[in-house]
Amino acid sequence: MSIEHFDVVVIGAGLSGIGAGYRLQTRCPRKSYVILEARSEIGGTWDLFRYPGVRSDSDMFTLGYPFRPWKEANAIAGGASILEYVRDTAREFGIDRHIRYQQRVQSASWSSEEGRWVVEVKTGDGKTVHYSCDFLYGCTGYYRYEAGYEPEFPGADRFRGQIVHPQHWPEDLDYTGKKVVVIGSGATAVTLVPAMSQTAAHVTMLQRSPTYVLTLPTHDVVADIIRRWLPAKTAHRLVRWKNILISMGLYQLSRHSPARMRRMLREGASKRLPPGYEVDKHFNPRYQPWDQRLCLVPDADLFAAIRSGRASVVTDQIETLTGNGIRMKSGEQLEADIIVSATGLQMLAIGGIRLTVDGKPVDVASSFVYQGTMVSNVPNFAFCIGYTNASWTLRADLASSYVCRVLNYMDRHGYRTCMPACDPASLDAKPLLDLNSSYVLRAASHLPKQAGKSPWLIRQNYILDMCTMKLSRLEDGTLAFARQFTRNEKRIPEEIATA
Repeated sequence: MSIEHFDVVVIGAGLSGIGAGYRLQTRCPRKSYVILEARSEIGGTWDLFRYPGVRSDSDMFTLGYPFRPWKEANAIAGGASILEYVRDTAREFGIDRHIRYQQRVQSASWSSEEGRWVVEVKTGDGKTVHYSCDFLYGCTGYYRYEAGYEPEFPGADRFRGQIVHPQHWPEDLDYTGKKVVVIGSGATAVTLVPAMSQTAAHVTMLQRSPTYVLTLPTHDVVADIIRRWLPAKTAHRLVRWKNILISMGLYQLSRHSPARMRRMLREGASKRLPPGYEVDKHFNPRYQPWDQRLCLVPDADLFAAIRSGRASVVTDQIETLTGNGIRMKSGEQLEADIIVSATGLQMLAIGGIRLTVDGKPVDVASSFVYQGTMVSNVPNFAFCIGYTNASWTLRADLASSYVCRVLNYMDRHGYRTCMPACDPASLDAKPLLDLNSSYVLRAASHLPKQAGKSPWLIRQNYILDMCTMKLSRLEDGTLAFARQFTRNEKRIPEEIATA
């Protein structure tokens, strides 16, 4: 069996995968790499989601790449603009030439004897092909692309209208002049409601409990001024850091003064809603700010839709679906022609790829994450996860830069393998993500873990992570590097350098 070999195999051609390609070819220019993408297009999340109003929930100066300034006027961008930005980036730097489409990675097997990974891939035409590599890097995101989370609604078979999930939005769905109920209160729901209300007869956001909603302007006036007077790269860097510090400040305020942050968010909602509106019932959650992600509402569009009467919010629990809508436990009846189940994602660790090391399956759920990037006791492997309290790309870019740093370190010292070693029983296991959102809690038992101390602690702090991942010594007593050896020697030699 002929197997094509690369120094690095990257899995996924979304926002993270394209960023990984850039870092590899600029910081490790002698390394060969390929990006394997399961879909037929670049873009990942931004190619998948096509529901009305889909947009970023972070500003584009931080969600965009640090090496390619965001040049559009809007800081909060629509999905189509983000997708074009990712594709243009791949094309501008030649990263697109390294992508192979319709290559769904099924499994990856590490052989210590061979000192390499063998990656099994299912192609778009149903064939199985294999690649080998020295280092494997997963940029697969954190949710299942095939299906979102869809709870079973009592009486769904009686509903005469259409039930859709945002993750698989029908291209021909016409909601003009129709009554729509959007079930959910997260980022997708608060995006859908104002977008659909522009042409629907009425849109109701049905939530079991409230979510914190933060209003930000679509247009960053300060950024416009800075970009007008400074060179593009300098302006981008300055605006990027401005927004990083603002987001960090809001998060720290939420953690250290939650009552004050709660009051600020409530007042922000109250002044944009109609007089006498039940703010506490619909927009004042029981949990503290940032126990779950804040929902971003650009230009207060959700509140504007409510104020205009085109949209409304109902906080209640579903008893059953009926022929023409939903009956609530309170007895209230919501009429609907279309029900949108914006009920969340199904989280998936490392794209659901089966990992084995020397024939032994890796139990990802029992593994720990080293420096937020590598998996305990798995050689020459890293994966990319973003922040929960800031733009995904901030941490994704740190992860890719760290991978390149490790690869260059190995080359300089003649190492062939690296592995974060630990005894899982010695660590106090904590959930990977520090959120109590439903989609996180549902998946917690299937995801790798973090611990309460470095280097197994995932800090939600860009500045601290930047210092650690760019400047700290790799010789930290945990990451074990093995020296170069010949093909026929045992692939985990006796001479081990702990670095």
